[in-house]
Amino acid sequence: MKYGRIIIAFLVMCFALSSCNNKEGEGGTGTIRGYVKLVHHPDDDYQLNVDTLNAAKTDVFIVYGNDEFYGDDIETDPDGLYQFEYLTPGDYTVFAYSTLATGEKVAVAQTVKLERGQVAEVPTIYIHDGKAYGTSVITGRVWAWYFHNNEYRGEGWAYEHRVYLRKLGDSYHIDDVRVGLDGIFAFQKVLPGTYEVVTYTQDAQEVPSPLIDTVTVKADEILQMEPDTTFIVRIQV
Repeated sequence: MKYGRIIIAFLVMCFALSSCNNKEGEGGTGTIRGYVKLVHHPDDDYQLNVDTLNAAKTDVFIVYGNDEFYGDDIETDPDGLYQFEYLTPGDYTVFAYSTLATGEKVAVAQTVKLERGQVAEVPTIYIHDGKAYGTSVITGRVWAWYFHNNEYRGEGWAYEHRVYLRKLGDSYHIDDVRVGLDGIFAFQKVLPGTYEVVTYTQDAQEVPSPLIDTVTVKADEILQMEPDTTFIVRIQV
């Protein structure tokens, strides 16, 4: 009889402990699964085109409830699939990291509510990488009037004319490009911010003077300078 009371007390205590343990984490029968896709931003692409691939062998992290740190991590399979098993009911956050062109890592997260014994599907996580991720492109045009010994010789797109880019307030340029056959120039891998686009024209004495336009770009933006800001330069040939 004594042993029977001990066993009953033990079972009651176990039941009470299991009933009070409502915190998210391991020890349950639920599963959380989902996919990670990699959006690759290749270099030297003036249109900011991207390739979307399965993010194989990518670390995915899970946060239990409102915990400040992740509770577990797992690597995706060749299809970009990950799966966390044996979880208790509750709210969870899963995340993976994107890598900016600067090398900075940015977490991309999804949240999901898990019921007892459920297999919860998480919306696809899209992470990014590549030298052009988190950067922008600035494009514009340059038109030229050509002179020889101060005599007009014609006009057209300023092929091979040089254009410079500098941060607003700086006195030195951070990049320079040449104008193409169609008059277009393009600065790529430009980080978000405000810049001055600069080119030079010449007066009758061939003294150069700057033409400047100020632009502000956001991340992953193709900034096309408006037609009415096309540079018109005078060039002595």
